[in-house]
Amino acid sequence: MPNLQETLDLSSYVALGDSFTEGLNDPGADGAFAGWADRLAGMLAEGRPPGGFRYANLAVRGRLLDQIVAEQVPQVRRLQPDLVTFCAGGNDILRPGSDPDEVAERFETAIAQLAENAGTVLICTGFDTREVPLLKHLRGKIATYNGHMRAVADRYDCKVADLWSLRAVQDRRAWSEDRLHLSPEGHQRVALLAARSLGLRTAEDPEAAWPTARVLTAADQRRENLQWAREHLIPWVGRRLRGESSGDHVEAKRPELLPL
Repeated sequence: MPNLQETLDLSSYVALGDSFTEGLNDPGADGAFAGWADRLAGMLAEGRPPGGFRYANLAVRGRLLDQIVAEQVPQVRRLQPDLVTFCAGGNDILRPGSDPDEVAERFETAIAQLAENAGTVLICTGFDTREVPLLKHLRGKIATYNGHMRAVADRYDCKVADLWSLRAVQDRRAWSEDRLHLSPEGHQRVALLAARSLGLRTAEDPEAAWPTARVLTAADQRRENLQWAREHLIPWVGRRLRGESSGDHVEAKRPELLPL
């Protein structure tokens, strides 16, 4: 069954954000990352004539909220899309000492600008990190930020893709080896959730059951955790200590509204 648009007539879409929206760890056919936003754009373009749907993705990995507001949000005024997705602030929340109340105030300022220049704005809440090593200690902070974002969405009539309540991404297979970015199937689940949040019916269910997985022994889990720490955690901490970002010298993969 094709995706059927029920409530919105969208012919242009701009995605804003960080690595989550850039699509890290979901390899695309062209060598660049694809990700949930690219997948959502494909769903929105279904059934339209060639060139009938335009899409831009300005997201860049590692970007903090203020960087997204400075670099990406002003482009929406120029592009004037029917839809913009704005998923930002997660990297701020992960930083020690950050205040989710203060981050939310800056988030709302950005939403006010976007609401003036886009037909529809969709935001994403943060994931529930209760099963994620280290990040599970930030669960309360993320929940506080989520509460603020939902309130902002209500005030500006934004659509909300509630990632916190998406049970499918609690499965380890929804995440790539670095445990910070989604796997291809995880990106697909988020794309389906975003589509449904916009009022589309999809043939696939974002909460569809996963195939039965092999149960890891305690020794297997310890071995995986050590490998993850060596390959991903230590380099990530090192970049933070050096003041570096994975997004240094990276540019948006699709900076203009082009036919999809």
